[in-house]
Order: sequence, then structure tokens, then C-alpha cells
Amino acid sequence: MNEQYSELVQSVCQIARRAGAYIRDERRKFSLERVERKHAHDYVSYVDKGSEQLIVSALRELLPEAGFITEEGLAGHDAEQLLWVVDPLDGTTNFIHQYAPYAVSIALLQGRDILVGVVYEICADECFFASKGGGAFLNGQPLHVSSQQIQDALLCLQLPYNSDAYKPVIHHLIDTFYGHVGSIRMCGSAAMALCNVAAGRLDGYAEAYIGQWDFMAGSLIVQEAGGIVTDYSGSDDFTQGNSVVATNGIIQRDLLTALSGCKQ
Repeated sequence: MNEQYSELVQSVCQIARRAGAYIRDERRKFSLERVERKHAHDYVSYVDKGSEQLIVSALRELLPEAGFITEEGLAGHDAEQLLWVVDPLDGTTNFIHQYAPYAVSIALLQGRDILVGVVYEICADECFFASKGGGAFLNGQPLHVSSQQIQDALLCLQLPYNSDAYKPVIHHLIDTFYGHVGSIRMCGSAAMALCNVAAGRLDGYAEAYIGQWDFMAGSLIVQEAGGIVTDYSGSDDFTQGNSVVATNGIIQRDLLTALSGCKQ
């Protein structure tokens, strides 16, 4: 691993694991009455907020000069060059229903460059991490994307909360790929969809109308595992947008070609 970031990455892994332990403990006594609705079908609970408070406090001690982009908005940024991008509980709907996966996602961003990415999946106790130029790892073991072609690919085509706008897109993607690829899945966590591409468990993933906190850490992990990440237009300058296509590289063009036929 890149020596410049190796110690920092390990510290972030420890923070993500601590937040994961908190989430795991709270899940044992969790009640549906404590769920709040942010938007239609988009939920939050005290657990999301408690996890974010824990992570932000620890990251401030680790790197005081950095600002924050966080899903629950408990910390912000001004003119800092370094930004922590934090999803304290990616897959909240899964968490509420006690349905794996759900994860903690933490990335360090400088301008448009992702320097560090850590995703901790709580149910399976899997910590994915990467640093720019330093490779990608799962619990310390190197990761690499798959070598599947499109006809045998396992794709993850997610369903974002913006259902009215995304229905034509997902209909087109399913019409294009259903019956023409190995199979299609939906997992409910953008961060874990990306990590599963990096691990070669999935061969491709596409989703739009998502936040930076959803995809930032996982995108670096895919790239460092040898995969390709772009936005829906095919640009590799995706960090400021809200759409992601991530694949093993072999099938990237297949997904982008399908998306080019969508009205977005």
C-alpha cells in the first residue's frame, strides 16, 4: 500500500469498525417506531445520526484540517482542501428490515481526487479499503475485479429513491440485459455494490440519483482493484455528480451503450 496513506487508511478502518460495532449493538434493540422519513421511501433513524457523530468526532481528531460532506449534515466544510465524505449507514432501509448488507462508508477527497476509501460491511464483518495508487484490499487481502464478459455477467442495477425520474431508465436497462446476461441483482447499498464489483462478486453496477457519500469510497476501491468507474455519460470525472457506472472494465462499454439509449 502507498506508504503516504497506509497509516491513515488503517486508522480510518478502525473508526469504521467502531461505528459498525455501534450499529450492530443498536440493531439488537432497534424499534421501527424510531424511524423517521426524510423523503418518500427514504428513511433515517437515531442510529444513522449516532454513527455519524461517532465518525465525525474521530475523524476530526485524526485530521483536524479536513472538512466534511456527510449524509446527515452533522458536519460541514468551508474552504478546506481535504474533505471527508461520510455515509454513516449506507443501506438504512436494509438495516431497518434487518436485511444484509448495510455498511459504513468513509472517503477522503482532495478536489476531484479520492485519496482514501473505506467501506465496512457490518453483517459479514468485512472491511474493504484502498488508497490512491496503493491497491484495494478486503480484511487485508488484495482485491481484483472479475474477467467476465457481458453474456455471463452478474449485474447490480439499483433502484434509487427518485422513482418517477428513474423508472424509464431501469425499465430500459432491464429490457436490455434481462435474459442476455448471467443475471441481475439489487442489493440496497451503493457502497457494497461497488465493493462487490471490486471483489469480483459482481461484474458491473449502475445507479443514479445518489449522493457523494454513497459512492465515493467504493469507487476508489473499484479503481484500485483494476475496475473502471464513470458517470452515466461515460466521463471519469464523476466525483461531483450523482450517477455511477462501475465494472470490471470489460463490460463498461456494454453498460454505457445501454444507458445512451435512455432519456435522463
